[in-house]
Amino acid sequence: MIKEVPPAAEMQEGTVPRHHQLIVTLFGLYARTPGAGIQVATIIRLLQDAGVGPAGVRSSISRLKKRGVLESVTVQGRSGYALSSGMQDTFREGDERIFHPRRAGIEDPWLLATFTVPESQRNIRHKIRSSLVRMGFGSVTPGLWIAPGHLRPSVLSYFENRGMGQYLEFFLADHVGSSDMRANVAQWWDLPALELQYAEFIRLQQPLLERWLDGGQPVADRMARAFVDHLLLLTEWRRLPYLDPGLPVELLSKDWNALEAHDLFSRLHSVLGPLAEEHATAVIDDVP
Repeated sequence: MIKEVPPAAEMQEGTVPRHHQLIVTLFGLYARTPGAGIQVATIIRLLQDAGVGPAGVRSSISRLKKRGVLESVTVQGRSGYALSSGMQDTFREGDERIFHPRRAGIEDPWLLATFTVPESQRNIRHKIRSSLVRMGFGSVTPGLWIAPGHLRPSVLSYFENRGMGQYLEFFLADHVGSSDMRANVAQWWDLPALELQYAEFIRLQQPLLERWLDGGQPVADRMARAFVDHLLLLTEWRRLPYLDPGLPVELLSKDWNALEAHDLFSRLHSVLGPLAEEHATAVIDDVP
């Protein structure tokens, strides 16, 4: 029997991630084998420790199924869900960006993007712009976008897999002008907003690391508590490496806090990950 732990909202200050985001993290961590599913009852059982009720789980699962993220499967004779086959590549690409974010060198090339969309398809134009931002591009002009060149493989795959590749053209380029690139990147990206998000992550997660390193967690519910903390940690963190394109450190402020945030995430992940996996595996294997 898994000992109940306090709801996530009481455990960490700040806003609890949306239910569907937690479910995506859950499947990304523990159900990555193609066709491997988790019973609905098991998902509910795991998410209730994070303060999500059965109704919220079912509603979010339905939404993720409509979006093509999850698909219905049968798990030992009972209804369940698995990651759709089309999501496997997306999650593999996400692993690199989330767990091994790369930072460009000052001499590395830049990836330029431009797109043309017919006036009758404004919705696609908006989707492309929001996707470029999500993939870490900065806006040079309304029609020209820029990102570090090392993002090329993931960017090309992202747009092709979503049927938008036909509208875009990409180029690799070097900066050869006399303009100040440090001033340029400050204009092309909203770096203060990104720094604030990293600062908030550090503010919330540093005390959590200290509690775990100090051994302040009760032994009785240690694994269950680690599972909740790890699920929330990864859900909060995984969006930041996408917003951060990995600009060269030479073009950033000396107190750029992304490096501190990544170190904090890595340390927490190493502490919580094994305990969280042990708890999740126990619950998933404990099927009727």
